[in-house]
Amino acid sequence: MLLSLLLISCGVGSIRCSSMTVYDNITDMISLLDFKRDITNDSRQALRSWHANIPLCSWEGVHCNLGRVTKPHLSEQGLLGQISPSLGNLTFLRTLDLSKNGFTGELPPLNRLHRLEYLDLGHNSLQGTIPDTLTNCSKLRILDLSANLLMGEIPLAIGRLSNLREVWLSSNNLTGTIQPSLKNNSQLEDIVLTDNKLTGTIPDEMGIFPSLVYLGLGGNMLSGGIPETLYKYNQSSLQYLYLYSNMLGKTLPSNFGDTFPDLKHLCLDNNNFEGHLPASLGNISRLRLLNLSSNNFIGQVPGSFGNLALLEYLILQRNNFWGFMPIEFGDLKQLTHLDTSDNNLQGGVP
Repeated sequence: MLLSLLLISCGVGSIRCSSMTVYDNITDMISLLDFKRDITNDSRQALRSWHANIPLCSWEGVHCNLGRVTKPHLSEQGLLGQISPSLGNLTFLRTLDLSKNGFTGELPPLNRLHRLEYLDLGHNSLQGTIPDTLTNCSKLRILDLSANLLMGEIPLAIGRLSNLREVWLSSNNLTGTIQPSLKNNSQLEDIVLTDNKLTGTIPDEMGIFPSLVYLGLGGNMLSGGIPETLYKYNQSSLQYLYLYSNMLGKTLPSNFGDTFPDLKHLCLDNNNFEGHLPASLGNISRLRLLNLSSNNFIGQVPGSFGNLALLEYLILQRNNFWGFMPIEFGDLKQLTHLDTSDNNLQGGVP
């Protein structure tokens, strides 16, 4: 039986395998067959070709390099069941994408996957905590565990992943604070922690990533205002800033809008902000969406908003603005959605 598996997995007559490669190839096959056994429902027959009598690298969704499995791509296949710990034996894996299925149970141990660069287990029903051992995947560039049922704190050791570019942990039940150790991941481009139960303040370290494009911290219980590092220094790469539905409070500083040359979305709604809006918001020239609703802002809406030539969505509802709408609003040719309800504004829209 073992000899048959060796011949089949190598593809007799097509690939020359050393004895070590053959052995490792069989390890990969056994690991994937273990994974298949833990699947309780494969309604789309995504794993129908996964049989020991078919060459491993011919299995549907399985990509190989020199006879070793590097990528099982099984996103959106309607798979149900638990993720077998045997996947941790696929030591040549570079990509593991099991997103948008119905996997349950806890995250499997993947600490032996030292070549893994892309891990996407998002949009499942995984439970438990994020294990510290995941940080042994030292080459990891993209980590997506969003839209699961994960709980506990973000591992402190996440700062060891020095190659990390994107971390998506949104829509879980994560608690505790945002780890300042993220500052060690200096190449981060996307930090998305929205819709969890995170507390404490936004660390100053969130404003020091030179390549940050997307910062999503909305839908948590963060307090203490917006750290100065997020608007004091040039944020030339930042395009999306979502801080909605927290308890940040305080006022926006007068220079808040001076350092975001490429920002497209700014969502500060539902945060108990107060005071006057800074005129510098009108300097965010590439802004397309601005949501300041459900705060305690007062005073007049700044006429500088007329400088936002690309603005499509402006949402100011449920504040304490008064006076007339600035005549400069007539210059907003791209504006398609304007909501100023539940304020004390007078007159019509220019």
